[in-house]
Amino acid sequence: MSNAPAAANALDVLEHLSRHAEPLPAASIARDLGLPRSSVYHLLKVLHGRGYVTHYVEERRFGLGQAAYELGSAYQRQAPLARVARATMRRLVDQCGRNAHFATLDGRDVIYLLEERAPGQPMLVTDVGVRLPAHLTASGLAMLSALPATQVRALYPDRASFVQRSGGGGPRSLAELRSLLARTRTDGHAREEGTVTPDLSSVAVPVLDRGGRPLAAIALTLRTADASSDHVGDLVARARVAAEDIGRRLSPSTATARR
Repeated sequence: MSNAPAAANALDVLEHLSRHAEPLPAASIARDLGLPRSSVYHLLKVLHGRGYVTHYVEERRFGLGQAAYELGSAYQRQAPLARVARATMRRLVDQCGRNAHFATLDGRDVIYLLEERAPGQPMLVTDVGVRLPAHLTASGLAMLSALPATQVRALYPDRASFVQRSGGGGPRSLAELRSLLARTRTDGHAREEGTVTPDLSSVAVPVLDRGGRPLAAIALTLRTADASSDHVGDLVARARVAAEDIGRRLSPSTATARR
């Protein structure tokens, strides 16, 4: 039970608005959250006054405001994901002796936030700040597999959405992507072989928030010739432990790596 119910309810309202693509009537917010209408109207008034909520008067609906956007931008400036993950990623590389990557999803791209290199391992294109099409990378597939089907469909509305690299490979349609994501969920990890860089393979697992949404992904890369089933299984197990550790730090109330 929260010791600050008003604060908890205000956060519930903001989180509820963030999960919907369109503004919502106050009555539906109250119904969905199981709160009294009078309480919701009071919370919306306060949040509107502080700029966290926008009131669309003619539509009688409420949506997120500019202050919510600015708060999210400040979160990005502090780079908390990379800061929280760095020590865990270094331990993972020490344990595995493989290059490790920590990436997040931005639309149809993955953005690499951290790269920890192991001695003697090949150089990669996935340096910090690099963007790659999510559907071509193990990291991207791991995160896409944790998204609702409707969101995946919105990200990939047509065949033109499926950018290909010069080497080819990767899904070319929504049906192919769905099949690949279903296999990823069944296996508990994503895998790509030579799609990003010839002769190199990667395995990845998602880092999930307390609601099961993907915050990031951890990937380990090795030469395709070294990718035996036993070896890959060991790498996935270690990556999953690392993802759970990072997930607990970012969302303390839950374990976050999907088994």
